[in-house]
Amino acid sequence: MRKADLLCFIGLTCGIAAESLAQTSTFTVKVNQPTATVQPTMWGVFFEDINMGADGGIYAELVKNRSFEFYKPLMGWTLQGNRNEGDILVLNRQEAKSNNPRFLRVKVANRAKGDLGMTNEGFRGMGIKNGLRYDFSVMYRQAAPGVKMHLELVNPKGEIIGKGEISPSGSGTDWKKQSVSFSATATEPKAKFNIWFEGNGSIDLDMISLFPSDTWKNRPGGMRADMVQMLADMKPGFIRFPGGCIVEGHDLSVRYQWKKTIGPVEERELIVNRWNTEFAHRPTPDYYQTFGLGFFEYFQLAEDIGAEALPILNCGMACQFNTAEVVPLDQLEPYIQDALDLIEFANGDVNTRWGKVRAEMGHPKPFNLKMMGVGNENWGPQYVERLKLFTKAIKEKYPNIQLVSSSGTDPNGERFEYLNTELRKMKADIIDEHYYRRPEWFLENAARYDNYPRNGSKVFAGEYAAQSDKTVSVNNKNNLRTAISEAAFLTGLERNADVVVMASYAPLFAHVEGWQWTPDMIWVDNLRTYGTPNYYVQKLYSLNKGTNVVPIQLDGKNVTGQNGLYASAVIDKNTKELILKVVNTTDKETEGEFSIQGVNRLAAKGTMIVLAGNNLEEVNSLDNPLSISPKQKDISVKKQSVKSKLAPNSFNVIKIKMI
Repeated sequence: MRKADLLCFIGLTCGIAAESLAQTSTFTVKVNQPTATVQPTMWGVFFEDINMGADGGIYAELVKNRSFEFYKPLMGWTLQGNRNEGDILVLNRQEAKSNNPRFLRVKVANRAKGDLGMTNEGFRGMGIKNGLRYDFSVMYRQAAPGVKMHLELVNPKGEIIGKGEISPSGSGTDWKKQSVSFSATATEPKAKFNIWFEGNGSIDLDMISLFPSDTWKNRPGGMRADMVQMLADMKPGFIRFPGGCIVEGHDLSVRYQWKKTIGPVEERELIVNRWNTEFAHRPTPDYYQTFGLGFFEYFQLAEDIGAEALPILNCGMACQFNTAEVVPLDQLEPYIQDALDLIEFANGDVNTRWGKVRAEMGHPKPFNLKMMGVGNENWGPQYVERLKLFTKAIKEKYPNIQLVSSSGTDPNGERFEYLNTELRKMKADIIDEHYYRRPEWFLENAARYDNYPRNGSKVFAGEYAAQSDKTVSVNNKNNLRTAISEAAFLTGLERNADVVVMASYAPLFAHVEGWQWTPDMIWVDNLRTYGTPNYYVQKLYSLNKGTNVVPIQLDGKNVTGQNGLYASAVIDKNTKELILKVVNTTDKETEGEFSIQGVNRLAAKGTMIVLAGNNLEEVNSLDNPLSISPKQKDISVKKQSVKSKLAPNSFNVIKIKMI
């Protein structure tokens, strides 16, 4: 080797060695110095009926516009066969049935199957599974029996993949319900549903419904099991519902009113979904809220998955981005009463007015509601003065109910500063902060709460999501870049668990053909679901929340971006585990050495869960749902030290038993 080549080689190898040394980071973990208690509610989920999250999503009803209450009464339906004028009419009962006024009248005169019928398109089609039972039901009345209804599930080619029939019995002016079940003979994501009429007579129809039998917990008329399972797998500490901006409504006439979402499904008043026309780039004129998923079902869902319920109620203000309509202060009492009544509905004895309603719906035992939100993303002095009236009334009657208050739409700026100051003066229980920002913001703000006041109002990170492009962009992606930036930010939330008591990503669900907003945590089509990298970040935090925060430091400082690294640590007193969360935001592998102090002995082996990918733009999909998903491996523990490689752009959870 020539001298010049030798010098070059020596220089190169020395450079590599130096770089290797520079990539080794030694962390100090002080197990015996807990700094904060992690609340059981720390990591939860936020549900809003956006992106077809409820109707066409988690609510398993397959028939769209089942009660003909959309703005266009036959939207979703196509009339079939040789019709004479007046054979199929939409009638309106008006005041006689104000919550569900419309119904269909079908005149059948010597008809054979195939002569007269109607087809429902479902929600971007109907997802049908081979061999599964489907349950059809209909409300009807007729002057005399004589009409048979042939029911068909068909694929896009028109081939029948499931069929049944029903001959409504009885006569008179009272409405009756009749049901029939049948099984599908093929799997089809884009099926439609035909009803063919045969015989003689006239029949009135309403609440035409078709449900799969494999709903969550096999409840008739229930929720889509695979979507609920995605939530249950997270073991969330809370579920916030029903939103989101639908709480406010475009104007107050279409605000969310919880009392209209309980009781018999056929008596719940449908309203337009405020995301129906919100975005010109994603118009969805067929987006309505039937409230088959109502407040009772939300409470039941929370109970099912072991989460605390966090309902959010309208505070007398419509969406300030839309109409900014407000109720005069001297007319706010009905809104406040709704809040008081909701607490009674959730917690009241069966002898109370609203506790009795809950019991009649099948849940005599109270739901044990502990917290409630007043307003959603509202701001300004008009919000504060209304919030004060709500707070006074609720605290006087229910002093133990914790109230969540809005800090507006942004995590900084004049609007935020005004509200944060006023709410802390009020000694608000919990302040809801929202962050829809670029990934860089999340990295830069990992230490946001390090200097927040430790006493007084707590923080709810109520809506967070890194935007790969920009807020309200159709180009936002749930890629590895956004997930890693969120994981880094969440180390700061966990480290400050004495300040931040709850956090949830938003929005939660999105249908691949029915979304209005992106990014979103979980994506679905009519048959499949998948979790995004962002889902796995929140899930890993939720499944590894621990009970107490302990210090983890680099060079005596919190790990908030030094060498591109972010970290937090907790212990779990119940499982006797130390849990480290470490994020490497660089494009280079880093050697992590963890010196663990303040514990007598550690197990010889631990586990390491790694969330990483091939590149920052990588995403999951329906066809490749686990492209970026947690991978687990064993790691060795030597005395009081753990060494492990931290992959480029990775989120790592290290768990070690304390003996």
